[in-house]
Amino acid sequence: MKPLQRHKYSAKKSEIDGMTFHSQKEGRYYQKLKLRKKEGEVVFFLRQVPFDLPGKVKYRLDFMEFHRDGTVHCIDVKGMRTSGYIMKKKMVEDLYPVYIEEV
Repeated sequence: MKPLQRHKYSAKKSEIDGMTFHSQKEGRYYQKLKLRKKEGEVVFFLRQVPFDLPGKVKYRLDFMEFHRDGTVHCIDVKGMRTSGYIMKKKMVEDLYPVYIEEV
């Protein structure tokens, strides 16, 4: 049996509604997002939205929210801003007409 590996940034995965989240913080954000959808502020949302970057690199956005007022919010739930993340976020914002909000 393979021993459980510890995440290098101490993030603990969580499972909610049969879905696995990379951190408990991301899972909590998902639960709040479901409430905001029930209240009507958010019409619908997508999880793990891929963006293709040069060099066959992919960036996965945690959530893309579509709000009742017609706005779209790109959300990345972050505990630790790594240099790789910062570089990929900038590339996505340069190549696509989006702004990535960090929570």
